[in-house]
Amino acid sequence: MANTLTNLTPDLYEALDTVSRELTGLIPAVTLDSGVERAAVGQTVRSFVTPASTAADITPAQQAPNTGDQNIANKTITISKARAVPVRWNGEEQRGVNSGAGYSRILQDQFAQAMRTLTNEMEADLAGLYVSTSRAFGTAGTTPFATAGDFSDASNALKILKDNGAPLSDNQMVINTAAGASFLGKQAQVNIAGSDVIQRQGILLPMHGMDIRESAQILTPAAGTGASATTDNAGYSVGDTVITLASAGTGAILAGDVITLAGDTNKYVVESGDADVSGGGTITLAAPGLRVAIAASTTAITVVAAAARNMVFNRSAIVLATRAPAVPSEGDDAVDSTMITDPRSGMTFEVRLYKEYRQVHYEISAAWGFEVMKAEHTALLLG
Repeated sequence: MANTLTNLTPDLYEALDTVSRELTGLIPAVTLDSGVERAAVGQTVRSFVTPASTAADITPAQQAPNTGDQNIANKTITISKARAVPVRWNGEEQRGVNSGAGYSRILQDQFAQAMRTLTNEMEADLAGLYVSTSRAFGTAGTTPFATAGDFSDASNALKILKDNGAPLSDNQMVINTAAGASFLGKQAQVNIAGSDVIQRQGILLPMHGMDIRESAQILTPAAGTGASATTDNAGYSVGDTVITLASAGTGAILAGDVITLAGDTNKYVVESGDADVSGGGTITLAAPGLRVAIAASTTAITVVAAAARNMVFNRSAIVLATRAPAVPSEGDDAVDSTMITDPRSGMTFEVRLYKEYRQVHYEISAAWGFEVMKAEHTALLLG
């Protein structure tokens, strides 16, 4: 059987080149991991996480102290999706379009749309990870970078990563198009003149070890309805993540909500919420938890209004694990297949050809999973 897809490779690459210019700033900003091929869809792969260490005084003795044991935690990532976009043609359809636009030109655009669909779905999945970020900076309803020459929105978001101990290099900021328009209109004229960084895929400006990119998939979720909620009177220490609520207030605090606590200027991201605060349940803050201790008295909780979840993170903090969808060891009915990698975003797609009765069926596919592996090295910039 002839290698049919070889002749289509130029069309596929041209399609990829078109799709890669969509606003998919998250995909090239995270860690792309294709090393989970051993995992089936739905199967969990674990990665170890070492805890913070504790120092002790040195006291000379006959023997070394019986200390040093640690509980090694883990984070999991799952290949949760195997998705495909089908393209099918029969012989009569091909003959019909060849008298007009031409089959090959239409097929090329179909490949482009298929790859666009899969890429945008991956990008949206990454944007949904805002619920596991550590803290937030910014004002709800106020677009960042509104003042010319003022980079304080970026520097304060980056400050969260620094305070949490994130690496100082390879940090990423991915903003929505509203913030991007403000950035380009107010900042770019002064700072990017004579540079080609805007022409690079998704990078508006590399600044202090942080690349600023745009994404069309940044979310603006509805805020929880929680009002007049308070903590209980147990008191909480710096680093605590699980907070018990008093039976007070109304409404819900949702996963992904940003909250403030009376007497504390930090904006915390809620990783696990409470559907009815009046019942006195619990909420869980994303790591590293509280930055300011809560006294042993009820403390007011305020849910920040709905705002864009622009994301700031170190590349290593978020992983997008990808591979080709599995086929049986004996193979299937495909007469040919090829892998094609987008050189800009790094995404790899599998294209398979199935020859059927008087028709052909193409399938453009990928399998992937996504997870925040280190919440402490992530943050939000509200807008």
